Amino acid sequence: MGDLCKGRVVVITGAGRGLGRSHALAFAREGAKVVVNDLGVSLAGEGNDASPANDVVREIQAMGGEAVANFDDITDFEAAHRVVDTAIKTFGGLDVVVNNAGFVRDRMFVNCTPDEWDAVMRVHLRGHFCVSNQAARYWRDQSKQGKPVDARIINTSSGAGLQGSISQSAYGAAKGGIASLTLVQAAELGRYGVTANALAPAARTRMTETSGFAEQVKAPEKGFDANNPDNVSPIVIWLGSPQSKHVTGCMFEVFGGKLMIADGWRDGPFQDKGAQWAPSELGPVVDDLLKRRVPPKPVYGS
Repeated sequence: MGDLCKGRVVVITGAGRGLGRSHALAFAREGAKVVVNDLGVSLAGEGNDASPANDVVREIQAMGGEAVANFDDITDFEAAHRVVDTAIKTFGGLDVVVNNAGFVRDRMFVNCTPDEWDAVMRVHLRGHFCVSNQAARYWRDQSKQGKPVDARIINTSSGAGLQGSISQSAYGAAKGGIASLTLVQAAELGRYGVTANALAPAARTRMTETSGFAEQVKAPEKGFDANNPDNVSPIVIWLGSPQSKHVTGCMFEVFGGKLMIADGWRDGPFQDKGAQWAPSELGPVVDDLLKRRVPPKPVYGS
């Protein structure tokens, strides 16, 4: 057991399985008190099962840590308040929110239905909003009362949100929204002692095991398992610790032992006429800009 996050109170959504479970156990090993939020839904976001969250709580308690299960729906604003309140009432406060919960409904864009689109947007984008907003209100109130705040929001985006992924238009759009949300949170909440960062993790989860990447994420028979979800948790723990106070507004891409900070959107090559362009002039201009730009990363699956 370590002490990097000793005494810190952490809420993790979708913490019953996959990446969320890895994060919960890793935080507990570093001394954090953990609220394990999980509805126990299927990969498509259906049904309820209390056992995944309860199992993680028992694992944490068995190692001598402190944890409590929470089964509130993070997409419901009032229920998200109860998630935050669980941390405050059980452990006396809240220091870290890890927004991890989500599901996927792979569908080529032309076949995607409004209901599928809305369901994916709701759990990923609205879920990130509801829990973080309720937590931010608590931290703002603490700050205004003159109480010290050293808090963290850690969001979960995806390579699909940064560069797109075939058959994941809803998922990619939601994850791209989370990337932008993180930048705004970082800019606005720093005054209250809150940092906001995001992850674009690559690992073996229920989503990737049932997607077009299933073969790529299989565990090797021997050697380093680059797709083990436990590989992602160390940066999450560090970001949740007091050591990361100076880091905000960053997107960390994580795969195996590889850690990167994404550069984000930046101004590229340009031509300035100093006057309004005529549409007929723009063909050669655009072609020149395309030649001079840094080539983009390809869309996943293309």
